[in-house]
Order: sequence, then C-alpha cells, then structure tokens
Amino acid sequence: MDTFSSLLKIYDYAGPVVDIGVLSFLLYKAYEIITRTNAMQLIKAAVLVAMAYVVAYLLRLQTLLWVFNIMAPGLLISFAIVFQPELRKIFLKLGQTEWFAFGSRSKHTYVDSVLIAAETLSKQRRGMLAVFMRHTKLDNIIETGTRINADLSSSLLVTIFGHDTPLHDGACFIQGGKLIAAGCFLPVSEQYDIKKTFGTRHRAALGLSEVSDSVVLVVSEESGAISLAYDSKLHYDLSMEQLTRILESQLEITPDEQKIEDTIDEHKTIS
Repeated sequence: MDTFSSLLKIYDYAGPVVDIGVLSFLLYKAYEIITRTNAMQLIKAAVLVAMAYVVAYLLRLQTLLWVFNIMAPGLLISFAIVFQPELRKIFLKLGQTEWFAFGSRSKHTYVDSVLIAAETLSKQRRGMLAVFMRHTKLDNIIETGTRINADLSSSLLVTIFGHDTPLHDGACFIQGGKLIAAGCFLPVSEQYDIKKTFGTRHRAALGLSEVSDSVVLVVSEESGAISLAYDSKLHYDLSMEQLTRILESQLEITPDEQKIEDTIDEHKTIS
C-alpha cells in the first residue's frame, strides 16, 4: 500500500510534465503538417473569424453575437466546402506521417541512374518528369500511362525522354529500383501564385506533390534546369550536389548505400 501511495505521489509531480510533453509533441507534429501543406489560408480565415467573435464578445455587440451563433453551423460547413482541398491535404499528410520515426531507415536505391539521365537530358534540352514513390498509393495515376516494370537505368530513361516517343510527354514512376510505368499524366497544381514561366511539367510535378508524399524530379525543356517538387513546394534549378542531398534525405537513404550505376567509360580501352 505504501508503494502504491508513493507511485501516486510521484505521478502527481510527473503528471504535469508528461501532460506538457505530450501536448508539445502534438503541437510540433501539427506544425510540421501545416508547413507541408497549403493550409495557411485556412488558418488565416479561422483566425479572422475568431478575432471578429472575440471583438463582438468584448464589446458586447449582442446583434453580431446573435448572428455568429446562428451562422456557426453554416460557417463550419462553408469552411469544409471552400477549404476542402486544404483539409484533404492536411488529412493526407496526417495519414502519411510517421509519428515516432526518429531514425533514418537504410534503403538501396538507383537515385544515381535518375540523376545521370537528368543531367544528360538537361544538356540536350530535353524535358523529363520522374516520380519517386514513397508511401501514398498512386495506382489511379499509374494506370493513365504504360506499365513497364523494368530494371531502372539511365539509358532507359534517356531513351524514353530523349526522343519523341509516345511516352516522353508523361511522367515515369520509380520505386524500389524499378521503372514501374511511363507516359503517366499527373494532376496539375491548384496553386494560383505559380510563376507564369513554369510550364506544364513543373505544374504537374507540383500538383502531384500536393496530393501525395512523392518526390518529383523535373527537367526543364526550355532552360535545362533540374528541379524537385515535394511537400507542396517546388525547388527550382538545383545543382547535382543539392539534388543528391535532398533525395538522400527525402528518400531516407545514406550515401554509402547508394547503388551507383556502372556506366561506360568511352576512353577506356576494351581488351
């Protein structure tokens, strides 16, 4: 009995600490989700309505308070309708979040094959759109293209995007060292503040990053710039070092486990 009482006393002191710790963890995760989506418009609208209600309450504006109370259910429904895309992205990110993943998992990858192809196509001023799949299932988008299920290689990617083949206008999907499909059509971004200089490939790359956790690599046909789209943001004109670092981080791989494609050295004499 004394032991139980001691435990209760310890919990009385530790309880508030645990309470604050759990709350801080949830707030931190909520902040992460919000920053990875376009939810700021939703937050601004909610804050504006809340401030108007507080002002009406403090100033005792009974008529305005009555209107707020009457309109409250309608406002909630209106928020759900108007901000449906943002709410969908929040819940999508919530389902994708690995809450207790503090360490990085090691995976083998063929990232270098994609980067070699991207660099080659960039010099040739040929466009490219490559999707690195992660957790979100994208079967409905993959079905818009042609299933390939081939071993990934830079030569295969250059063949698809370097020539005017029926598949070069769409996106290819990559997962586990395999080229799953090519010629796939991606959803176009819903953002209204995209630069007008960005073409269809950049808008499609950004669009897929808004509805999934995929990382999309895009090569500009006009400028040759290589960019990455993920977490509803487009990172334009990155260097090869930046591309490698970001992909290693986003795909949770380590440099020493990165499988490098055995490319042909044109200057090496074959015996």
